[in-house]
Parts: sequence; structure tokens; C-alpha cells
Amino acid sequence: MSAPPTASIAERSVRHVWHPCTQMKRHAASPPLEIVRAEGVWLFDAQGRRLIDAISSWWVNLFGHNQPRIKAAIAAQMDRVEHVMLAGLTHAPVVELSERLAARTGLDHAHYGSDGASATEIALKMSAHYWRNVGRPRKHRYIGLTGGYHGETVGALAVTDVALFRASYAPLVRIAHATPVPDTRARPPALDEEAWVEQAAGALDAYLRDHADDTAALIVEPLVQCAAGFVFYPPAFLARARELCTRHQVHLVADEIAVGMGRTGTLLACEQAGVLPDFVCLSKGLTGGYLPLSVVLTTDAVYQAFWDDDVARGFLHSHSYTGNPLACSAALATLELLDDARLHANAALAQRLDTLFAPLHAHPRLQHARRRGMIWAWDVVDAPADFAPRYAAAALQHGALLRPIGATLYFMPPYAIDEDSGAALRDAALAALDAVLR
Repeated sequence: MSAPPTASIAERSVRHVWHPCTQMKRHAASPPLEIVRAEGVWLFDAQGRRLIDAISSWWVNLFGHNQPRIKAAIAAQMDRVEHVMLAGLTHAPVVELSERLAARTGLDHAHYGSDGASATEIALKMSAHYWRNVGRPRKHRYIGLTGGYHGETVGALAVTDVALFRASYAPLVRIAHATPVPDTRARPPALDEEAWVEQAAGALDAYLRDHADDTAALIVEPLVQCAAGFVFYPPAFLARARELCTRHQVHLVADEIAVGMGRTGTLLACEQAGVLPDFVCLSKGLTGGYLPLSVVLTTDAVYQAFWDDDVARGFLHSHSYTGNPLACSAALATLELLDDARLHANAALAQRLDTLFAPLHAHPRLQHARRRGMIWAWDVVDAPADFAPRYAAAALQHGALLRPIGATLYFMPPYAIDEDSGAALRDAALAALDAVLR
């Protein structure tokens, strides 16, 4: 049934749009907020209120909304070709993007998808197919880290260790083994960081000693596990994981979908551990937040295992919009903006913002203050069971888009944030905290 002609966009949305990651019944009492315009770090709703986009619209927006260079790149490409299938055809934006990603990551071959979960699927399938092509078909199982999140398609759920997303679909999923992650918050006082890392690495080593013959790949979110409540772990563990995967002949898949594109301070989080994975998955910020696109980057060794006269030995996975020219043009503009100078500027900006956020670090109801690059997180002490939705609503009332994960409050703002908008974010976050916890 259609909505009455006088119904608002929010009311019509509840009637016809099934919103993601949402219990729709809640919207019966609290309709979604209609956003009519965006500029820089700010969103503007239908009532004229200004909200700071403190989570980059689900971690996708890098340089702020209405970014002129990315818009211009998309507009220019629209005058040439908007889309053409990539099977048997090619075009300049996808070639140039693949070349630039290869130059900046050291991974020479790019396979494109539509979103983060599809990138996970591509990497997992490609890994198992590689082992089949080289004569080791038993290697078709996977391992991940405790608390890992890699998307919500069936294959991605298999390596996701977050019950909220996976439990309802357990009969459909071949659940992977999850190996411990050395969460910096959970380190026992008796262990230093090196010993804590080695304890987790020892568990991974023990598993691989017993199961390497049927394990295709280990998939990890490098350095920060976002959906698990922003679990931070030391780069040394990532380096040890690379060593163990190499020793036991298991692929290392780096899911950089949320943490890549400069979020942790370097283009790829893996750089901070000095490791080169066998596969890197990128999406979210890849296009600066403008268009859906994902990519799996891999090595020449993997690529060569599919090079054959037999079509069945090729990698036949495809998406209708694979390598879309408009999205690739947006990604090229994003890479031009995210050069070394911008990464250095972001590091200085993050330091200044960290000083501004000192009242949050010192707040008596917040603990485990942590930051890596342009990601901040705090855990709420004695948070009520309904903290996350109540806090999100309170934050909107105080002018900020914030969506805590459980009892973890986090910021992941666009790089267009400055001291003035950072101070506004701090004040809104504190006011919402007091409103919910008073």
C-alpha cells in the first residue's frame, strides 16, 4: 500500500524501505532521519539541523561530503562511458586504478566487486581455487580471529565471529575456526606486550600444525577489529601471523575494508607490521564514499596458478558492475587526494584532535581510551543494556551522528574534520553521554 500523499519522506521510508542493520519495528515509534544535504563533515536534515558525520556514514567517507575533485572525476567520466562489462572488454579507469593500486601496495593483480562482503567472497574463493589448481584440493577451509567481522554474505559469515550477525544463519554457514586475538585491553598485568602477542601466535601456530593440510587461508582485519567493539591489537601479531602462514603454507587475507585507505595512519594497516599479504580486500573508502566498489589485490604467484588453457582453471567469479568506470574514476580521484602528504597531514591532525578529546579520555564513565590513526574508541563503564540505541538518539539531539557498538563509543570522522568541528564533536559526545548515563 502506498503512503498518503501528505506523508513525510521518513514515514514513506518506514513503509517501503527495509533499512539495513535495523529492527524495523523501532522505526514505528522513531522514524529514520531524513538527510537533505551534506557538506564537508556536516549532514543537514529536513528540519534544517546540522549534524557532524562522526562515523563517515558507516566508515566510507574520507574527505568530507560534496568533495569537488571526486565529483568532477565522476562527472567527466559520465561524458565518456558510464558502464561497460569487464568480460572481454576494458576501459582506461579500471586499468589506471589497477596500476596505481599495484604501485602503492606491491600487489600486481586486481579483481573487482561491488562491496566489502563481495571482496571477502572473492578472496576466499580465489584462495581455495588456487590450492585446487596447484594440486592441493583438501585446502578449502578457513580460519579467522575471535571477534572478526568480514561481511554478511554466506561465505563472509563463515569467517565472521560475531554471533549477532551469524547465529540466525548458522544452518547455512560452514563455520570457520577462530583463533585468539591479543586484544590490548585484555592483556594480563603479568604479561608484557611481546609475551601477549606470542601467546596468541602460539595458539595460531598450534592450530596450523594440526590443520594446515586442509586450511586455505587465515583472514584478519589488520590492527583494528571494528565491529567487535574496536579491538586493537599490536602490529607484531600481524607480523607473526604472516610468518606462520608462510611456514605452514596458508594464505594470509588482509581485510582492509574498514581500516585501509589511511584510517589507521598508513594507506594499508598492514604497512605498520611490514607485511605483504597474499590478498588485500579494499572497499568503503576506496571511492571516497561516493560509489560502491571493492577490489581484491593479490600476488603474481596466485595469478599464475589460474593462467591455463582450461577455462575451468580460470577464476570465473563475476559481478554485473565489476570495475564500473564511474566508481573507478572516483577511486582514482581518491588515491590522488590520499597521497603521502595527506597521510602526514592526517597524522598531525589526529594528534591535535587527540588533545581536544582529552575530556573523553578522562571521563569517569569511559575506560580503555585508544587511538590508531584517525580512529578513536572508548568503552563505557557499567553501560545500560540499551546504551547503544539510546546514545545514538541522544547524540542526534546534540548534533552528532554516532552509533556505538555495544558499550563501545567510537569516532571515525572524515579527514575534512578540523579543530572547530572536532570540538563540536567532543561537546556533542559528552552531552549525549551525560544524558544517557545521568
